[in-house]
Amino acid sequence: MIRLLVGLCNPGPEYEGTRHNAGLWWLEAAAKALGVRLAYERSYHGNLARLNRADGAVWLLQPLTFMNLSGKAVAPLARFFKIEPQEMLVLHDELDLLPGQVKLKQGGGVAGHNGLKDIQAQLGSADFWRLRIGIGHPGVREQVIHWVLQRPAPDQREAIHAAIDQSLAALPQLLGGDMAAALAKIHARPPRAKPEPKPESKPSTQPVAQP
Repeated sequence: MIRLLVGLCNPGPEYEGTRHNAGLWWLEAAAKALGVRLAYERSYHGNLARLNRADGAVWLLQPLTFMNLSGKAVAPLARFFKIEPQEMLVLHDELDLLPGQVKLKQGGGVAGHNGLKDIQAQLGSADFWRLRIGIGHPGVREQVIHWVLQRPAPDQREAIHAAIDQSLAALPQLLGGDMAAALAKIHARPPRAKPEPKPESKPSTQPVAQP
């Protein structure tokens, strides 16, 4: 089961709404769905919420360190509550996915993401789960930093939030530890819109000329 949800972000109003904070958007939507409120917790360098379940507590964490120090918030909490890496889900922006796409995976590389890199270093393990929220790529490597720290265009933001809403439907499976069902739900393609039926042609009411 997942015992810790971590929404990666950069703190402060100047970063609010930027692509790099997509993980926080998911975490905030999850907190609202679960009926819990994030509040500052100095010991863990971030905003924290606790959800009490029959099978144990679940924690939601928004690190208030900057992105490249995310592990500074995650590791102390994980150590204190004895949360194993495979019981964590880190929510983060993903350059290699288009806006509107979300993928769930466990372990693997960090693909240059400084938040994931620091968490992996602080935990000494890459076995935590990741929910990769697509933000698209600027197409030029030199523009990546500017891209992630910029607000997405309205259509991109709408696509990102639609994907967040769809993947939130897998929250019960994630918290219950049914990762196969969560994978299937998150990776399911949205149903195609049905084409509108063509209007029936009506017989002509004009008089027909007689020979």
